Amino acid sequence: MAEQVSDQVFFPVIRYRDPDGAIEWLGRAFGLGERVVYRDDSGKVMHAELELDGRVVMLGQADPAGWMGGGAPEPLSSTVSLYVVIEDPDAHHDRAVAAEATIVRELSDQSYGSRDYSARDLEGNLWSFGTYSPPASGG
Repeated sequence: MAEQVSDQVFFPVIRYRDPDGAIEWLGRAFGLGERVVYRDDSGKVMHAELELDGRVVMLGQADPAGWMGGGAPEPLSSTVSLYVVIEDPDAHHDRAVAAEATIVRELSDQSYGSRDYSARDLEGNLWSFGTYSPPASGG
């Protein structure tokens, strides 16, 4: 059983056509470490958790017929993206570029105080990385 993560209340979940390739590439390009991978008897990834600085993203195998009644993944037309808070966006950007990530918004300083960039992963999902970390509400 995976360890409990106490300070994360949202867990992004992405379905990949090639989850094994995604696990390897996300580690190499974005620094996400493998936390746990559950496979079926044939070796197919059923559920995986990757971690970066104590924050978890979950992934699994995309179903050609869709997930929970939806359609097959279409990352380039999706309105969903992930934003990951990191301490050193310059080094992170350099790592992503070295892994041939598709950079869609170059590293830059933002008017709201963040330094960040955006990239697409090997299947087209949009990820942004930067220093912006909104404060938690008091309620």
